[in-house]
This record gives sequence, C-alpha cells and structure tokens, in this order.
Amino acid sequence: MRLNQNILLLGKKVVLVPYTQEHVPRYHEWMKSEELRRLTASEPLTLEQEYVMQHSWQEDADKCTFIVLDAEKWQAQLGTSEESCMAGDVNLFLTDLGDPTLGEIEVMIAEPSCRGQGLGTEAVLMMMSYGVTKLGLTKFEAKIGQGNEPSIRMFRKLHFEQVAVSSVFQEVTLRLTMSEPERQWLLEQTSHVEEKPYRAGASEPR
Repeated sequence: MRLNQNILLLGKKVVLVPYTQEHVPRYHEWMKSEELRRLTASEPLTLEQEYVMQHSWQEDADKCTFIVLDAEKWQAQLGTSEESCMAGDVNLFLTDLGDPTLGEIEVMIAEPSCRGQGLGTEAVLMMMSYGVTKLGLTKFEAKIGQGNEPSIRMFRKLHFEQVAVSSVFQEVTLRLTMSEPERQWLLEQTSHVEEKPYRAGASEPR
C-alpha cells in the first residue's frame, strides 16, 4: 500500500516501518522455517519471488504491511541496518469488496528472542489504530491456526471474540467491532505512538 510507504510509527516496544527491499533477505530467512510457514499458512518462496511479493505489498491498495522492529535495538543502533532490528511483521488485508470497513489483521513475531515480550500485542494495537484513523476501518478479523494458542490468547486479550471455526482449514476466526467505547479504548492504548517521516534505510532514532 502506497499510503504507508513514507511513515514510521514509533511505539514503546516496537517501531513499525514500511516493508522495503532492504528487509527482504532477513524476511526470506525467516520463512525458511517450517514452523513459521505452518503458523502463517505460507508457501516456501525463492528469494526472487520474495522480492516480487514485497513489490506487490508496496503497490497493492488492498494490503497494508509494516515490518516490526525491536524498539530497544533500534533506539540503541548506531548506524546499523534496520535488518538487524527486525522482529516480524504486521499486516492488514482489505479484501472484502462488500465491506470496505473490514480489515483482516495478522501479526508474526518471527525472531524467537523477541517473543513473549508484548511486541506482537503493541504491533497489533498500533496497526488497528492506523486502520481506524487512516483507513476508516470499523471491524477487524483475525484468522488463526487452531494450534496457535499464544496468538489466540493475545487477540482475546485485545477484546476479539471467536465467531467461527473451520475444521477444513483448521483455523479459528476472531472478530472485533469498533464501537465507540472500543474506539476510545484503542486510541488510549496507542496515545503514546508517534508518527514520523520515513526514508528507506535512514530511519535512525531521532
């Protein structure tokens, strides 16, 4: 999505930056993991295919993606690459043609050392806030593999409720409708987030 390609979102635990070519090699290494491919229902891609995929993420109007950086590493970096701070990614799919206010959200914390520290939770909250305030979304869905208990628990903590189970795809669908109280709660949870201009490869802490 072109809309987010020039912005950086700075939180407490994570920094969200647009997915650029600089991030592709590390992302490709992550996706060699069978476990990650299973959890994200992804097919193995060559490095060249991954670059093509990154380009489509950048250009397609119905996809919004940010790379999740570990804020602690990012704040401490002195001229090191963003690639060394990468923790995962967070995505929104705007693919329901009948309802443009619905976004399907997914998050992946791929770096094992970054898991269990709340990075995924903050990344989802920041992405939801971006979806509500910039994309006009009022409903979110998350489709999660039945065996991915940590992710299911996380989304339930964020007020998502289970609405469907697919035995065929072995996944559960959770949904959150943004009532006014939910919207206010979300904006309070993300009131600390700063939006800054982003230039690929030059997002050193300011």
